[in-house]
Amino acid sequence: MPIAVYVLGLAVFAQGTSEFMLSGLVSGIAADLDVPLSAAGLLTSAFAVGMVVGAPLMALSSRTWPRRRALLLFLAVFVAVHVVGALTPSYGVLLATRFVGALANAGFWAVALTTAVSMVPDRLKGRAAAVVVSGVTIACVVGVPAGAVLGERWGWRSAFWAVAIVSLPAVLAVLRSIPGGRGTDTGAAPVPVRDELRALTGPRLRPVLLTMALVQGATFCTFSYLEPLLTRETGLGAGWVPVSLALFGAGSFAGVTVAGRFADARPVAVVATGMTALALGWAALALAAGRPALALVLVPLLGMLAFGTGTALITRVLGLASGAPTLAGAFSTTAFNLGATVGPWAGGLALDAGFGYRAPVWVSALLMVLALLVAATTAKGRRSRAGERRPSAVQRSARGRL
Repeated sequence: MPIAVYVLGLAVFAQGTSEFMLSGLVSGIAADLDVPLSAAGLLTSAFAVGMVVGAPLMALSSRTWPRRRALLLFLAVFVAVHVVGALTPSYGVLLATRFVGALANAGFWAVALTTAVSMVPDRLKGRAAAVVVSGVTIACVVGVPAGAVLGERWGWRSAFWAVAIVSLPAVLAVLRSIPGGRGTDTGAAPVPVRDELRALTGPRLRPVLLTMALVQGATFCTFSYLEPLLTRETGLGAGWVPVSLALFGAGSFAGVTVAGRFADARPVAVVATGMTALALGWAALALAAGRPALALVLVPLLGMLAFGTGTALITRVLGLASGAPTLAGAFSTTAFNLGATVGPWAGGLALDAGFGYRAPVWVSALLMVLALLVAATTAKGRRSRAGERRPSAVQRSARGRL
């Protein structure tokens, strides 16, 4: 595996820390800025909205840029907005910095995924995508719990400063390791945007992208409100929040690692098994949230299933979208973060409706049921179309007589 692929994972680690760290900071932000808990949760949604909008927009804008220049520019903007976020006393400004930072993160993700898979042969593409995604899971293991500790001891702003500082080594690593060429570095002319969009909006990819959005929506719905669930429903002390986040991250890393090894060979089996287990797992967590020991067992298990299934879905999209070398990573990022937008929003609605701190977990289970329905309907439709194209025994017999 080229060292540059691991460098991209390092940069994603810094950005992933920012994307997920609010799950351990929402109470502190809400109290400091005098906003409801659901408003603090919407900071995660604002980041995800920026990712949804920014992934295709930034991928198209940087389509003809040298890769290294694009990645460095996105990282520089990402650092700058975190400095502003750490300094501002305004919720509105903080919300804006989350959106702009997400635009930069989305651009980086779109270029990074495409760059990583273009550096390796087909048999290693799933593993290369897993290395990039593993930066997020390591952020869950190390960065997010560290941010929660910083927030508890020195306030949530210290976590924003930490993200800006940790991003600086990633800038140097990208500068030294990533090729500066354009496009896919194959020397071929870029695929027209219209052709890429046609490949990405075809009947084979649409349901996969929708399924990915629902799976990630379920993950973020619970993850965004994991801190109040554990402290106010499970009964754990605040010191258990970083531990729980680290457990979730450790499970996520294990899931990405396993999916990276098996998703290339058996993507459909990995996705189907993971989705079924997630539907059952979120329901189990909702039922067991009042039992600390059982909740702490389920948290890493669900992290493993969520990110393992997500990685397999990304690999599936990249495999099906070979005709869209520029936008395949962008659409994967968009679907991933569309779920991250809807999930916290839906969880916040359930909280505001007074259904209790377990409500977001039940919403996660419902989203997984919807994802399974989409997958089942798609598979049934595919089998029906295949049956229509396949001649019947009578037709084959008639053709034989002719």
